[in-house]
Amino acid sequence: MADETELDTGADNAPEMQPDTPGAKLRAAREALGLSLAEVATRTRIALRQLEAVERDDYAALPGIPYAVGFARAYARAVDLDEVAIAAEVRQAVHSSDMGANRYEAFEPVDPARVPSRTLAWTAAIIVIVLIAGYTLWRSQSLTPPTGEEIAQQQAKATAPAASSAARVAPAAQPVVFTATDDVWLRIYDEAGERLKDGLLKKGEVFTLPAGARNPMILTGRPQSLSVTVGGKVVAPLGAPDRTIADVPVSAEALLARGTAAAAPVAPVSSATPSPRPAQRRAMPRQTASPSAGEVAPAAAPASAPAAPAPAPSGDDTGG
Repeated sequence: MADETELDTGADNAPEMQPDTPGAKLRAAREALGLSLAEVATRTRIALRQLEAVERDDYAALPGIPYAVGFARAYARAVDLDEVAIAAEVRQAVHSSDMGANRYEAFEPVDPARVPSRTLAWTAAIIVIVLIAGYTLWRSQSLTPPTGEEIAQQQAKATAPAASSAARVAPAAQPVVFTATDDVWLRIYDEAGERLKDGLLKKGEVFTLPAGARNPMILTGRPQSLSVTVGGKVVAPLGAPDRTIADVPVSAEALLARGTAAAAPVAPVSSATPSPRPAQRRAMPRQTASPSAGEVAPAAAPASAPAAPAPAPSGDDTGG
């Protein structure tokens, strides 16, 4: 009995065994705080199975050395242990095992909870691939020389605005010149009534309209005696012959528009001019018929009177 009492007393007085592995220290600290492993997983945002592997010191079940060290440090912070010391012990344990010989420690995350997930990593990789492909395509297109058709289209687009602007500016910039084909009186004035030319323009004389004239107009009684050119191009007549015209615009734009509009009716006028001649021919007999009958008879007799038959020979003539 005495021996049993001494054994029991010795067992009670024996010093308590302290955990010597990092996993055992973490488990003991967790239990001392009354925390479950699930609560530690919530605090550290580390999977429960990985925390279980840390407590078992089963570092081969973890993705790699950096994760083993990082998970252990996060666990130590959650249970108020020295994370630096725990990390050093885990690193030493890992390097002393087969895991350290077979795995290369590329980096050590400070907080494994902040390590990007696999989905996020794949998404980032896809975005990078798309960006690289887009840049490569743009680069290849920029270095490819344009074809002849593309060059022609680009030149057409570049010259179209210049041509349109030139078309708008050209009429105003072209000089308007009045040349007298016969002596003619004229008056050219602007919209304010200022007379730019007033008087007789003798045959062969030339008058050039001032470039800065504002809405110039003309007044004349013999428009057929004027030859008008715009930039050296002859325009249509300003009016009918021997008919007075007034307030007729003579700017470059108005004259060019008049020329294109008046081009069509020019032919009928020229073709119709011979029409009075038949009437004149028909009127000529009427004019000649008005004199006295004595003057008409010699001309009309040969055309209207039949020739008189020869007289028949008489009997006297036969006998004689």
